[in-house]
Amino acid sequence: MDWTEIIVEVNTPDLDTAGNIAQMTVPYGIYIEDYSMLEQEVLEIAKIDLIDEALLQQDRTKGKIHLYISPQDNPNEAVSFLEERLKAENIPYRIVTGQCDVEGCLENWKKYFHPIPVGQKLLIRPVWREDYDPQGRVVLHLEPGLAFGTGTHETTRLCLEALEKYTFPGARMLDVGCGSGILSVAGLLLGARHATGIDIDELAVKSSVENARRNQVEDRYTGIHGNLAEKAEGVYDIITANIVADAIILLSGTIETLMDDKTVYIMSGIIDTRLEDVLTALPSTLEIIDRYEEKGWICLVARKKA
Repeated sequence: MDWTEIIVEVNTPDLDTAGNIAQMTVPYGIYIEDYSMLEQEVLEIAKIDLIDEALLQQDRTKGKIHLYISPQDNPNEAVSFLEERLKAENIPYRIVTGQCDVEGCLENWKKYFHPIPVGQKLLIRPVWREDYDPQGRVVLHLEPGLAFGTGTHETTRLCLEALEKYTFPGARMLDVGCGSGILSVAGLLLGARHATGIDIDELAVKSSVENARRNQVEDRYTGIHGNLAEKAEGVYDIITANIVADAIILLSGTIETLMDDKTVYIMSGIIDTRLEDVLTALPSTLEIIDRYEEKGWICLVARKKA
């Protein structure tokens, strides 16, 4: 069955805000066409200064956000949500919709996904990209498919930076809302002993298991189909929840049962307007020990109070 492609065109200065809105619309990846800094980005990523003439002719004043809606979802509802949020932010926009098969959607999306350095240690490399230089970084080989989690969005990058800081050899990790498994695999590559990923989407769980295999850590990874942390057992050294504010608020009711006194709880996917809601919902026994922020998105790190 055909998927629906939604293309949102906005002025370049509005791309970040519009992209954040688009990310709330679908649980899997989006991609953004932004040619405003084309020469600099191509040089940084590909290490070349020869650029296709068609790219050089692209409009630098506009950007396009591409979203894909599955046949099971309602594209009209997604368009209505986008229009409502964009108007509320006073962002001029143009929306175009069309049909595409899932393979075509994926191929379009893949064109804009490049190797991404994250933090000081990691490089996220999509498996179809051979043109990359690790530069001494740990390479995470990723095939996200349509599962959420590519490393391109601020929420995932902030979580990865926190993981880099708090992961230690032998750690036991729980990844709530694992998506593509990017956080779980990163934790294992950074030294964790075992990671358990849970997601409500069966496609995401399958994708996470495959990505663990690609990175040769499948023997230390367990993927579980379930809602939030309801199927998690025991306690963990590191818990990640890169989801949305409402889901983090729901998770707050049970998260303590999975933590001991030294457990680090990393929460991301929190837009700044929902920060106070999340903080209010956190158990009083937890305290924030670290905070990361980028473009209106916030990642919190908590631990039980001494």
